Amino acid sequence: MSERLSVFKTYKLFVGGKFPRSESGRVYEVTDSKGNWLANAPLSSRKDGRDAVVAARKAFSAWSGATAYNRGQILYRVAEMLEGRRDQFVAEVADAEGLSKAKAAAQVDAAIDRWVWYAGWTDKIAQIAGGTNPVAGPFFNVSSPEPTGVVAVVAPQASSFLGLVSVIAPVIAAGNTVVVVASEKAPLPALSLGEVLATSDVPGGVVNILSGRAAEIMPSLAAHQDVNAIDLAGAGAELATELEAAAADNLKRVLRPQAVDWVAAPGTGRLMAFLETKTVWHPTGSLGAGGSSY
Repeated sequence: MSERLSVFKTYKLFVGGKFPRSESGRVYEVTDSKGNWLANAPLSSRKDGRDAVVAARKAFSAWSGATAYNRGQILYRVAEMLEGRRDQFVAEVADAEGLSKAKAAAQVDAAIDRWVWYAGWTDKIAQIAGGTNPVAGPFFNVSSPEPTGVVAVVAPQASSFLGLVSVIAPVIAAGNTVVVVASEKAPLPALSLGEVLATSDVPGGVVNILSGRAAEIMPSLAAHQDVNAIDLAGAGAELATELEAAAADNLKRVLRPQAVDWVAAPGTGRLMAFLETKTVWHPTGSLGAGGSSY
């Protein structure tokens, strides 16, 4: 019997729930920590970024309008699907980051647990980000959080999978949609995550994953008039300064780079970073002789 030829995986972008190749047709070589070739990844263009924003905006209304409980169920489903493909992601993270199998497994397990953690927060964040406010007058004053909109994210460069999940999950748990530029050096776990999201009930366009050079893709996203916020988690100091300046073209929330231990408990900071507060005033008073209030 003749020896089988290897079937190499063709990695693609994840945009609008589909798997397109880069509009430019370009690819770049991805290597492991020892310089050995792993795969060719799509080299995204600015046009790919604009297409991803269109997909994210189209998906925003339905995703932000879904019940918090439903969003939590969908995030939990992502964790279920990742658990079933755990071995694949352990191998990809080990190759991408030069980790032992045991350390890579710990990273993947933490990433799966993080999906579960944020899934549990979807219907609870309103209790800590909103509430009834005391006012001096005959009014009810109630504040509630609402998602900011389309968020563009530079994924962490060193933590190719756990860091990626840690910046995507809180954005969509809060009801936003996201366009994320994966780690340039280690994009393969991110691109494989797109395959999981596509089979996890996440509506198309809620998460859009690009690979390539953040320095090429992100300036146009930061200046894009239909992007409402940017997360500079994986941007170096020089690029972060450039992107902040580009974001000033219109009103955007900007989450600046911070020193983060991605293994540590995440807290609610990122969950609340891309929420807006809506406050409603309602008069109180009497209704007829009974004196009931409303």
